[in-house]
Amino acid sequence: MISALLGVGLAALLIWKAPSNSPIEGERSVAYYRNEGKIFGTYYNIRYEAPADLHDSIKAALQAFDNSLSMFNPHSVLSAVNANRDTVTDPLFEAMWLEATEIYALSRGAFDITVAPLVKAFGFGRKSDQLSAISPQTIDSIRQFVGFDKVELVDHHVYKSDPRVQIDGGAVAKGQACDVIAGLLYEHGCSNYLVDIGGEVVARGVNDKNEPWRIGITKPNLNNEGAQEELQEILAVSDIHMATSGNYRNFYYAGSERRSHTIDPRTGYPVQHSLLSATVVSSSCMRADALATACMVLGEEEALGMIERAQDAACYLIVAKKDSLTVITSPKWEKMIAK
Repeated sequence: MISALLGVGLAALLIWKAPSNSPIEGERSVAYYRNEGKIFGTYYNIRYEAPADLHDSIKAALQAFDNSLSMFNPHSVLSAVNANRDTVTDPLFEAMWLEATEIYALSRGAFDITVAPLVKAFGFGRKSDQLSAISPQTIDSIRQFVGFDKVELVDHHVYKSDPRVQIDGGAVAKGQACDVIAGLLYEHGCSNYLVDIGGEVVARGVNDKNEPWRIGITKPNLNNEGAQEELQEILAVSDIHMATSGNYRNFYYAGSERRSHTIDPRTGYPVQHSLLSATVVSSSCMRADALATACMVLGEEEALGMIERAQDAACYLIVAKKDSLTVITSPKWEKMIAK
């Protein structure tokens, strides 16, 4: 059975089903547990082999993450930065900042965590019916306070050149949270686990049947919103950090114009290319998450170039070609997903 645990715009599916928050009696002598719940506006599904249920520790770690990087938690470090309140940044925030800095440079500005005002202007993340008439003048004015060069982190404080600059860590948050929970499981001695938060995945070892974990990549569906999701491919993996970003779920039409939730911070407008989905594997899930978002901004050709520059990453791109879908993979893809 397919269990789809997705945030909007993500495309990873986990192939498996079991009762939630309970041990899984498999063929191995030690119990496997499955914990699930809701966090960051999406779902988490965590499976692991351990002597005891670790769900309380997992929930505490997720809450600590929310207290640092949530845009919707008014008491988070990120919210304090966006509200221009004097606040001391914490290790989670600073890890996100470091990765965002690297991917901003690697993507040549396509990945930019200051894009939040543009995302808001185009109506994503909130209900809006009046955005069809958004003007170039409005976008130009917003772009005056969008840009990672307008902020800096010094001595655990964020400084802005313009108080209207807003930070959005959403393009790395789920991947980073996966890394945090995977680290927690490892510290508790777990050798076999799978962490899925909103479709971003960290997998290690084997499942309760002593087999590699099975992860599906969803086939984009542009024509029938109510249709059951199909899988483009199923991967059997034992050690992987993987994230997916896509343009085929979160969009709306302004007249005849289709507006994707992926905004190019370099132009100020939603992207208009044929890349529908980007799945990235890398050295961490946070990095894979950021790279997948950058791929969706860049489009297939520039994305492949960026992934090669990254050296520690590979990608699986699904592209619309006339009336069909084409899969393009980077040279290291097969090697990096090998069992």
